[in-house]
Amino acid sequence: MELLEEHRCFDGQQQRWRHHSPVLNCAMTFSIFLPPERETPPPVLYWLSGLTCNDENFTTKAGAQRIAAELGIALVMPDTSPRGDEAANDDGYDLGQGAGFYLNATEAPWAAHYRMYDYLRDELPRAYS
Repeated sequence: MELLEEHRCFDGQQQRWRHHSPVLNCAMTFSIFLPPERETPPPVLYWLSGLTCNDENFTTKAGAQRIAAELGIALVMPDTSPRGDEAANDDGYDLGQGAGFYLNATEAPWAAHYRMYDYLRDELPRAYS
């Protein structure tokens, strides 16, 4: 995994990471807010951004880190889809890269990379823990 950014934020840490995803067969990016340390691991809230967004939209626009720090909650913001030359795309804004469908595609050309349900359920929690 590659740490892309790290910033102190409300006594916690706002980080952005890139890693190779075997589930999606491409590099993926996610952002995570880690609240100030406590005796027990924090509960985790996933924010799944929508159409045409990425992992940074909620991070930079919502201002949720202050409340998450006060409540001791970690925030995880994954990118909305696979990206890059190897992942299928479409000219329309509502299909392909950035579209934000959190499911497993079953038809070509999408099935090779668009397995976001499995990524979110199985792979991403292991990546940041």
